[in-house]
Amino acid sequence: MENKSFETAKVFRFNKEVDYSENGIVSKRVIEKKTGNVSLFAFDKGQSLSEHTAPFDAMIQVVEGTAQVIINKQPFTVTIGETIIMPANIPHAVYAIDRFKMVLTMIKEVV
Repeated sequence: MENKSFETAKVFRFNKEVDYSENGIVSKRVIEKKTGNVSLFAFDKGQSLSEHTAPFDAMIQVVEGTAQVIINKQPFTVTIGETIIMPANIPHAVYAIDRFKMVLTMIKEVV
């Protein structure tokens, strides 16, 4: 799988690479490989990803704004420059306290 969204060998800033959508969530794939993905998201204030689980670890890095990340019913406030890891097979959700942008890195276990 090739990277079709982001040019390689070029310097960029994540927070400048995706725009907000009123009352919506925008995502853009940065890298897509069999072993994992890196995606960029922009959430309008009040938008959320409902509680779900994933079979692999996922890491959120906030690059703009503030979010609430709930892992196994425990809320965490995550703001610009902060990172949190959501462990595999544990329920988690994401809520936009303010408009925010995040980089989501998912690492898959290869067997």
